[in-house]
Amino acid sequence: MFSQTNEYALRVIAHLAAQDGAAQTTRQIAVATKVPEGYLSKVLQTLGKAELVHSQRGLHGGFTLAKDPAELSVFDVIQAVDPLPRVKGCPIGMNHGAKLCSLHKHVDAAFAEVERAFQKAKIADILADNTSAKPLSGERVSVSVSGKKSK
Repeated sequence: MFSQTNEYALRVIAHLAAQDGAAQTTRQIAVATKVPEGYLSKVLQTLGKAELVHSQRGLHGGFTLAKDPAELSVFDVIQAVDPLPRVKGCPIGMNHGAKLCSLHKHVDAAFAEVERAFQKAKIADILADNTSAKPLSGERVSVSVSGKKSK
């Protein structure tokens, strides 16, 4: 469901949010998030343009989170780097104009529900989760469309 760019951006945001405002260099972020430095630079640039991260040049420079993690949602991050697709045409190829077919309505409603869930998911809440799982623990877990976890 997430693109590689979305996954990397979420790692970066989670890492910066956990730093309590301490600036992080590109190298520090790359090591902590396991994002290749070349790709990381592009992700950071995109997050900067969206005003989600702030960069400071110089001796004590680096990147910091530009928004309060309690106000920043997963949806905000995804929209900044690689927005989730919405249904643009009928999935079964019907030419129904402005009035959607039943299937199209259901598919579009499902995408809208995913967007709402990501809007509610705040970065601070994710980091404060009391489960034993921690961001960047080294174990990659994917969530399929059915909601079942897989390794």
